[in-house]
Amino acid sequence: QVQLVESGGGLVQPGGSLRVSCSVSGLPLDNYAIGWFREAPGKEREGVSCIAPLDGTTYYSDSVRGRFTISRDNAKNTVFLEMNSLQPEDTAVYHCATDRRIYSAHYLCTWKTPEYLGPGTQVTISS
Repeated sequence: QVQLVESGGGLVQPGGSLRVSCSVSGLPLDNYAIGWFREAPGKEREGVSCIAPLDGTTYYSDSVRGRFTISRDNAKNTVFLEMNSLQPEDTAVYHCATDRRIYSAHYLCTWKTPEYLGPGTQVTISS
């Protein structure tokens, strides 16, 4: 059974930083693309950052490029998203996602319905 469990969300002031983690079980992390999606009230689900297996090619959406960094620890089957210079518009539930049909970071992040989506962790940016 595949499980994705996110952690590390919280309340941060504008300009602050936060790192969220996703622990994966039931699926080898280095076999498929994996990444982070976010959902905010009234907005469409957005794939913000994804990473490909093997060569680790990354994808970032325009809204987070230069501020967010995705990484993974294959030995611990965990994916991380380091978020810097956070702004109120980054407020959302952040979900970890993967799909056994997808190996491309770009394709996973632009695919709106990944096969597996974790329950998410709330990130709130507010002063």
